[in-house]
Amino acid sequence: MTALRGLVLFFLTAPAWAADPTYSVKLLTPETALKAAQAALGRCRASGFQVAVAVTDRMGVVQVLLRDRFAGPHTPDMASAKAYTAVSFRTNTTDLADMTQPGRPQSGIRNRPGVAAVGGGLMIEAGGSLLGAIGVSGAPGAKEDDACAAAGIAAIREELELN
Repeated sequence: MTALRGLVLFFLTAPAWAADPTYSVKLLTPETALKAAQAALGRCRASGFQVAVAVTDRMGVVQVLLRDRFAGPHTPDMASAKAYTAVSFRTNTTDLADMTQPGRPQSGIRNRPGVAAVGGGLMIEAGGSLLGAIGVSGAPGAKEDDACAAAGIAAIREELELN
């Protein structure tokens, strides 16, 4: 009976022994993050908006932060918070804004430090992997912030898909 228990225990735990102890992830290069931020800033400038743009890695750490000359003093922090929020919750912030309205089950997320549950933060994904996020702050509304962030991602999309 003891031998049978030992054999059953071995077969139940064998898959855990066989699992790889590490895994690989893809990260944005600083050059790629900068290209995305510059494209987002350019899109907003072309629309007449002065903004800040932040690009984070997949862990939510800022890689690039650009602030246009006349963007408000709050915009760098807000752009960083939007990118951090998108990557942390694996959700674009416009969607998160809807899901976290008062009275909804996820409304408590808005009380977390550093979370910006407002539009303007988009995930950067390629090949089924989350690579980071981009946040834009300073355009007159979430729709415009999202459009600038999307332009940043579009500027690097081909490079991401080829790798």
